[in-house]
Amino acid sequence: MPIAAIISLGTLAAVLAVMAGEAVLSSYNASLLRARGAVEPPDDVYRTMQWAYPAAFVAMAVEGALRGPSPMTALGLGLGVFGLAKALKAWAISTLGTRWSFRVLVPPGEPPIVAGPYQLLNHPNYVAVCGEMLGAALIVGAPASGIVATLGFAWLMRRRIAIEDRALGRR
Repeated sequence: MPIAAIISLGTLAAVLAVMAGEAVLSSYNASLLRARGAVEPPDDVYRTMQWAYPAAFVAMAVEGALRGPSPMTALGLGLGVFGLAKALKAWAISTLGTRWSFRVLVPPGEPPIVAGPYQLLNHPNYVAVCGEMLGAALIVGAPASGIVATLGFAWLMRRRIAIEDRALGRR
């Protein structure tokens, strides 16, 4: 198997494994939030994000397997960007605790979290998601699908941020 395919498939497997773990945690937290009276806004883009997020990484892995391998400097930069993005996401998740989920669920009467990375950014998780996509694109050597996936998902996140901000009473 060519090295580009090994790197692409290995990266995809790692990303999907972490994504699956995040999905389990999200589902658990969502059940806790609903038990506390949290209700999901009706106009969320979650269903689209649910397939678009993993599809973006699959597209990058396919492009990387066909085009790659990524030059060593790009691979190293990608690993750094991806690692920093995962660290930021982990910080956001740990700061939110049981209030973190893939869904927009705000318990009634509870103020927005303003600790941890939320002191610096309103939506650090989404900054991390962009970093994950850019990092993965660099790792596997997928410039075309990396750019398209990141821009497309950024558009979805922009819509999602408006929904979250309304639910949190920010707008």
